[in-house]
Amino acid sequence: MTFDALIIGGGAAGLSCALILGSAKNKAYAKDKRIGIIAHQKTSHLQTALFNNVLGLPPGTTGASILENGKQQLADLYPHVEQIEGEKVLALEKLDNGFQVKTNKNTYQSKIVVVAVGYTNLMHIKGLEQYVEPHPRAAVEKNRIWLKNTDHLIEDNLYVAGSLAGWRSQFAICSGSGSHVATDILTLWNNGKHAKVHDKIKE
Repeated sequence: MTFDALIIGGGAAGLSCALILGSAKNKAYAKDKRIGIIAHQKTSHLQTALFNNVLGLPPGTTGASILENGKQQLADLYPHVEQIEGEKVLALEKLDNGFQVKTNKNTYQSKIVVVAVGYTNLMHIKGLEQYVEPHPRAAVEKNRIWLKNTDHLIEDNLYVAGSLAGWRSQFAICSGSGSHVATDILTLWNNGKHAKVHDKIKE
């Protein structure tokens, strides 16, 4: 199974990235792109989160509800984005024309890969070891990690988003990081012309 963009991780960063990419479906440069997300959520810190300080979310919103509702929002609005459930990524290998992603059940190929899993030192995806360093914005005693990158880009066509990109583990920051990566990918598909996607109220 081959994708144009494959997102690893179904937390705040991964789902935000998928929603933005999916919303570009009517753009000429994105309409034929095959997008997938390996929506692994078991290790997401959102599972135990409670939000009272996030703009637009009613106080008392739980992270668990955001995870579930986010997948449903993606399915309802952008069903062309393929959600891969019940799989965990084990390895990532660079190919001549992209990457091979191996899970516990299947193997996928993608021209672009976005790594958007948590930033704990339990993150073990073979092929990413060379990029792992201590997290620059987390308490040392927590043993958090990041994948060394420049503006979310690890190397050509390989991105990292969310806390694993070196950002603090704050919901709005991680969501914004995923959105940032999505617009960078859209810009790439648009031959370098800066791209973003906004819906507007019709007058």
